[in-house]
Amino acid sequence: MLPGMGGIDPRMMKQAMKRMGVEEKEIPNVQEVIIRLTDKDIIISQAQVSKVTMMGNVSWQVQGTATEYSKNTKPDISQEDIQTVMDQTNVDEEIAKQAIEKNNGDLAAAILELTK
Repeated sequence: MLPGMGGIDPRMMKQAMKRMGVEEKEIPNVQEVIIRLTDKDIIISQAQVSKVTMMGNVSWQVQGTATEYSKNTKPDISQEDIQTVMDQTNVDEEIAKQAIEKNNGDLAAAILELTK
């Protein structure tokens, strides 16, 4: 029940909303909702989603547990990381750095790539 509604029956509230041209429809079987921004993703798990139509306009209501993930795709690469890859693969600094970046900071994957 909505706060301040003075004990209005939810069915009566739904009928009143329908008379005012407001239609709400719950979307079943939603597992998660992903909101993609330029710098991060917001993932809402255990999501409950409703589609609300009012006067021809559609809006979405989402409830659940939100987690944010940064899209910072450039890994922090230390000189020590570069030196490790150089030592293991006998390549120069620039090639080692590029391999680490290509493998999102995963040194083992960079070394494997350079030794194939």
